[in-house]
Amino acid sequence: MAFLNLKNLQKSFGTNTVVHDFNLAVEKGEFVSFLGPSGCGKTTVLRMIAGFETPDRGMIEIDGKDVVDLKPNQRNIGMVFQAYALFPNMTVAQNVAFGLRIAGKSKQERDATVKEMLSLIRLEHLADRYPYQMSGGQQQRVALARALATKPQVLLLDEPLSALDAKIRVSLREEIRAIQQKLGITTIFVTHDQEEALSISDRIVVMHEGKADQVGTPFEIYNQPSTRFVASFVGTLNMLEGHVENLSANQINLDGNLIKLPQPITGVADKAPVTLALRPEAIRLNNQKPLDVSVPATIEDVHFLGSVIRTRVKLGQNQLSLDSFNDPAVAPPKRGDEVKVSFAAHDLLILQD
Repeated sequence: MAFLNLKNLQKSFGTNTVVHDFNLAVEKGEFVSFLGPSGCGKTTVLRMIAGFETPDRGMIEIDGKDVVDLKPNQRNIGMVFQAYALFPNMTVAQNVAFGLRIAGKSKQERDATVKEMLSLIRLEHLADRYPYQMSGGQQQRVALARALATKPQVLLLDEPLSALDAKIRVSLREEIRAIQQKLGITTIFVTHDQEEALSISDRIVVMHEGKADQVGTPFEIYNQPSTRFVASFVGTLNMLEGHVENLSANQINLDGNLIKLPQPITGVADKAPVTLALRPEAIRLNNQKPLDVSVPATIEDVHFLGSVIRTRVKLGQNQLSLDSFNDPAVAPPKRGDEVKVSFAAHDLLILQD
């Protein structure tokens, strides 16, 4: 049985239903990210788990116990907010000890736990500082230590890195993941940043308009998107318009190029139009190795991004963006150049709504 069970959750504010029939089973020690754009319902689900919002219907179980009717302080949950929410008049040590003091722990227990938590986040030397004397990254680590100090059953993280600059975000998300794995704590992480979700999650829930569009591992979400929304939201994607040439032969017509797909074509009729998806990194430019599809195209634009060169080409009625590693010995193509682009048939996905 899953450690955290969300069953048929629904939540409305007035006439606006923001979470629709949401279901999720999370194993003990699993790190699950809720990923989606603003307004998709991910934070509302998190707040229902925490007890800050009450579902209109549905069940929330933690370790087999229904907690829907319990107050937030009765659920044994730790939460880290987007805003650090540290007490400005308390030192780092006092902030970390706050929940322990409320829980009635002895001074000896509090001191031992504070020492353990500050060692975990490597900020023992800042125990006597106040929040205003620390950087944003340090403050967020203190907020994490405070949430973990009470030994919660579930840790909830509500976009905890969004206020930090890019370099600190990368290092801190890796630190959060390392701490989570060390403690083995069941964790829900809310983010709108796909790179964050892909890099640190055991599984990802891609949310759209209050529903879970797809639940899967980062590999599955990126490489095997099950809906048009997931395919377009996670990673950069080329959308190509074609039609079914021969349904029984799994053959697609893309700008006059006949492509036989290795997987069966389902959900569409023979001769019907289809939208195909192709990742930029799956495309090769002037490739010498034979691939399933190799067609002429014209360079429309070239963007130098450092380690990667992103090139946009015109292919019949379609446009393609492709990524290639920067090779200092090879000059990038120029606008107007006639080239050949190639890709494997198995990299094409037929998108369903």
